[in-house]
Amino acid sequence: MSNHPFSLHVPVDTSEHILGDVHAPITVVEYADLECPYCRQAAPIAPMLLERFPGKVRFVFRHYPLEEVHPHSMVAAQAAEAAAAQGKFWPMVDLLFANQSHLTRRNLHDYAERLDLDITRFERELDDSIYLQRVRESIEGGDRSGVRATPSFYINGEIQDVSYGLNRLVERIEQLAQNHR
Repeated sequence: MSNHPFSLHVPVDTSEHILGDVHAPITVVEYADLECPYCRQAAPIAPMLLERFPGKVRFVFRHYPLEEVHPHSMVAAQAAEAAAAQGKFWPMVDLLFANQSHLTRRNLHDYAERLDLDITRFERELDDSIYLQRVRESIEGGDRSGVRATPSFYINGEIQDVSYGLNRLVERIEQLAQNHR
């Protein structure tokens, strides 16, 4: 890992939320807030990259809730982690992005039911905040890596500016994919 202030300072490990081939040569890490409209707009990028660059890209999702702007983002992140414990992280993330204006505890309960989760376990885990530390560690890693806004993307450890759209992200991955033919 680079020591550059906008480099990824927390290496990816297998306990994370990964889509794609875990051994792919190109790693895209996204720091996202589940209540952020820009993150919702960026959400289709992961399946698109996996389809466009099969076997070449792994996509890693990390939480970066901006609580001061999005008051339900922290509980939404914990709900996603509670769903992950029951094997439904990605479906829960999809539901949360699709329903960003409805992220109260009652809504989260409804989404858990929709995903056929063990509701008692889900509610208990949220009540006990058992995933709060995991989410906070993700935030701390983002802070150390220079995250200032969501979504923030890193390609093979280096930050990728997406302030003008996701085209630059795709172009950079195309360049890297050419080196791994």
